Amino acid sequence: MTSPPRVPTRRTERPGARPQQSAAPSAASRPSAAARIGALTTRIQLGRGMTSESANYFLLLGITLFMVVFGLVMVLSSSSVEAHNDDDNFFSRFWSQGAYTLVGLPLMFLVSRIPRGFWKKTIWFFLGAACFLQLLVLLTPLGVEIGGNRNWLRIGSVTAQPSEAIKLALVVWLGVVLARKRDVLDQWKHVAVPVVPIAGGAVALVLLGGDLGTTMIMAALILGALYFAGVRLRYLLTGVVAVGALAVVVALSSASRVGRIAAYFGGTSVANPDVDWQIKNGFYALASGGVFGVGLGNSHSKWSWLPAADTDFIFAIIGEELGLIGAVVVLLLFVMLAVVFLRIIHASTDPFARVTTAAIMVWLIGQAFVNIAVVLGVIPVLGVPLPLISAGGTAMISSMIAIGIVLSFARQSHRDSRAASETGSAGPRA
Repeated sequence: MTSPPRVPTRRTERPGARPQQSAAPSAASRPSAAARIGALTTRIQLGRGMTSESANYFLLLGITLFMVVFGLVMVLSSSSVEAHNDDDNFFSRFWSQGAYTLVGLPLMFLVSRIPRGFWKKTIWFFLGAACFLQLLVLLTPLGVEIGGNRNWLRIGSVTAQPSEAIKLALVVWLGVVLARKRDVLDQWKHVAVPVVPIAGGAVALVLLGGDLGTTMIMAALILGALYFAGVRLRYLLTGVVAVGALAVVVALSSASRVGRIAAYFGGTSVANPDVDWQIKNGFYALASGGVFGVGLGNSHSKWSWLPAADTDFIFAIIGEELGLIGAVVVLLLFVMLAVVFLRIIHASTDPFARVTTAAIMVWLIGQAFVNIAVVLGVIPVLGVPLPLISAGGTAMISSMIAIGIVLSFARQSHRDSRAASETGSAGPRA
């Protein structure tokens, strides 16, 4: 006898029980195909943005940041004694330099994101504004004279050097103008007409303040921009002779400068007796450092023996505290900086970027050469700081902005080369 078949019974839900959800998501809860593609595209673009910078970009950025940090350490070491004597605070000059550095860093990164077209449209305004500030120094009570040079502008508690702004605007202006006239630079009239009245006038404004060192750096960067723009060598030779003759006339027109030249040849300066003292104590600092130095912070020359120990003669303190090894490291840093500049010039196809980068290279490397040559006694004393290392707020900010401009060129030239390679590999479109 077989049992009757079972009849399936319907399960009844308990009152108030939650309905069971299916394990598979509904079609409405699934992300759409467009949303998934959009998220994937965003991740790909973010990855490309993280790796889109060139090796030249990271090299220049790394060297710059290392030099800035190294300079802050040396400013603290070389200025602590004088800062305590002046302000009863060992860290006053260090905090001041650090504040200017904190202003320069974001400006450098901001400028590195600015496209080239911005400078081509606005550089005349920036150069005119910088020259106007220099006129305020020369013609108004806002100008301040320090060390025989009237080259500072004081507004309230802030003191700045408009000549640094002129240098920064001038290198970009030279790049814009010479790039536009690149096809006619073999004619001397097209070289002289924009350069002599505009660039020469900007240099003359700085020279009227008595700052021969900054004037020489500006003349050097103008000649460097002309050389990399492709101007004929005979025109450049004429410019070199003219600048040299003018420098001799200006040097002999001041008793203070004549005294510096006399001290360079072993004499004494009646107008500025500290020059001979400064040169000798700079030699003593370098000699006492030896190969390995006396140790960071253990300099004897900074105890009111060496004038301008944290600015113009900071290289002597580096040689004393860190020895020959530290001095050679500083030299190698500037050599590496020059090599990176040359790599960026070689990689760029835009004449504006090439000329501007070359002018900035001549400015920073040439100024470093002059500063170190003064400390070593190779040339007479000229008051120019060591870029990115010496104390000086305006000089630090202008140098970092200039490097930010070169960083923007490195970014854009790398992107242009990548776009060209991708276009070439893709082939002609149907």
